[in-house]
Amino acid sequence: MDFAYPLVFGLFVLLPILIWWYVKKQGKQQATFKVSSGYAFAVSSWKNRFRHLPFVLRLLAISCLIAALARPQKRNDEQRTNGEGIDIVLCMDVSGSMGSPDIYPSRMEVAKEVAEEFVRSRPVDRIGLVIFSGESFTQCPITGDRNTLITQIQTLESRKYLKDGTVIGEGLATAVDRLSKSTAKSKVIILITDGKEDAPDTRLIDPLTALEIAKSQQVKVYTIGMGAAPSSIVEITGKKGPQRNPSIDFLDVELLQKIANETGGKYFRAKDKDGLKNTYNEINKMEKSEMEVTSFHRYEERFLPFVLAALALLLIEIALRFTLFRRFP
Repeated sequence: MDFAYPLVFGLFVLLPILIWWYVKKQGKQQATFKVSSGYAFAVSSWKNRFRHLPFVLRLLAISCLIAALARPQKRNDEQRTNGEGIDIVLCMDVSGSMGSPDIYPSRMEVAKEVAEEFVRSRPVDRIGLVIFSGESFTQCPITGDRNTLITQIQTLESRKYLKDGTVIGEGLATAVDRLSKSTAKSKVIILITDGKEDAPDTRLIDPLTALEIAKSQQVKVYTIGMGAAPSSIVEITGKKGPQRNPSIDFLDVELLQKIANETGGKYFRAKDKDGLKNTYNEINKMEKSEMEVTSFHRYEERFLPFVLAALALLLIEIALRFTLFRRFP
């Protein structure tokens, strides 16, 4: 409960003054005379014991009036968020390598945690979730229901849903398809992977074809290469001539950069949790939504019970003063 005029409580300083005045007045009104013994006057009745009750009721009534003058209120604060949002699809790699612990506790767990924070930071956007491994799947269609989407992100596990492999092209194509009927001013895909195209024989769409589809739909793609190991390509010289080191060349940086650059997005490299957070923060800054937050403050007046209590106490005091505690000159 709040009070509109809390300074009114300063009137409570009047109560000690009234008590002092009452005690002083009572002393002057008491008749006195000398007797040899006061034993006969030691007997007291209930009227004598409760003779100050009317004054106590008056003090309580004054206290209720002061509280009423301070205007007690119940305050309800509401916020309404309006704006023109962006349609976003999180396209996440869930292949077996995402369970790697090089980013503690695992790449997958960190990717899920940071993605959840990103979803919470976009209050007016519609966001969907596409996952891919050896095949692609729409885990959650584009929606404004944050709780449902976050629940879907939290339940992700590597190698649980799809056959093994890494089909970046099909994942991208599925994400573009989710946005194909969008009427939002901006359509964005955030594609995160820790590997390069490793497609089974059943692959339908290669990455370059998916790139052309994204461009035709005017979808902007931000790509993120995730993993703590170096992503640079190192050539080693052997009997068969220069060869790439497969233990280091785990990301197809050239492909990820091509997808991002040709769709108007950007490629990011995330080697740890902080790096991934910074990546999402940078995307957040580049993809601004038009958002208007309107605050509502509703007040419900609560002074009436105090006024009624004061009136009731005053009526009880008057009734007692002129009946049970009536004095005669």
